[in-house]
Amino acid sequence: MKIALFVTCVNDTLFPQTGRAVVSLLERLGHEAVFPEAQTCCGQMHLNTGYPKQALPMVESFTRAFSGYEAVVAPSGSCAAMVREWHAKLAARQGRPGLARRAEELAPRVYELSELLVDVLGVTDVGASFPHRVTYHPTCHSLRMLKIGDRPLRLLRQVRGIDLVDLPDAAECCGFGGTFALKNSDVSAAMCADKVASVKATGAEVLCAADNSCLMHIGGSLSRQRSGVRVMHLAEILASTREGERA
Repeated sequence: MKIALFVTCVNDTLFPQTGRAVVSLLERLGHEAVFPEAQTCCGQMHLNTGYPKQALPMVESFTRAFSGYEAVVAPSGSCAAMVREWHAKLAARQGRPGLARRAEELAPRVYELSELLVDVLGVTDVGASFPHRVTYHPTCHSLRMLKIGDRPLRLLRQVRGIDLVDLPDAAECCGFGGTFALKNSDVSAAMCADKVASVKATGAEVLCAADNSCLMHIGGSLSRQRSGVRVMHLAEILASTREGERA
């Protein structure tokens, strides 16, 4: 299967290793991963901060860049949710019925990584090896909007050598929420403190999630506290084959 990678702005700018991990993983599973160079932002930040009109060109560019692929994978629950849940609605509300139809046709072919692996490719054992103590944080958009359930955990449980431990109060938000962390910094910091306390209580070496935005938020606090806990995207663990290193 030829699969298009929607790498997302945050990953492309700050965490390119995640995009590389997705490509490595898909190729190891025998699929062709392509990167449409015309891709831009999905518009989530603009819509969330009250600029739907400014987000509309990004809906159009996304639809144009990815419409020719049978599957699109995004290593981000929040960006996948934006495309699936909001692109068509946004276009319709802005008086673009033709664009809304195209976005609606594309939306079912856009998957968060664990959805693609489990539901489309039909695998849970991806041949990964990661001999470390890991705990998993289910991010809000993946949990509440995409409803990916236990798919990431099913994938992690098949990783060789992993010591996967439950995260207390796992479903609680980490407090990031994009610009929420800036506009409501005190509340955001308090929420993050609770999440960090839960992570530290597990004794994990690594905190895993499917959104680098949340990992950036939690990881910053873990780093400032010199906790010794590092953060890794789900794709990076699944792409690992030996002592935590990608093939």
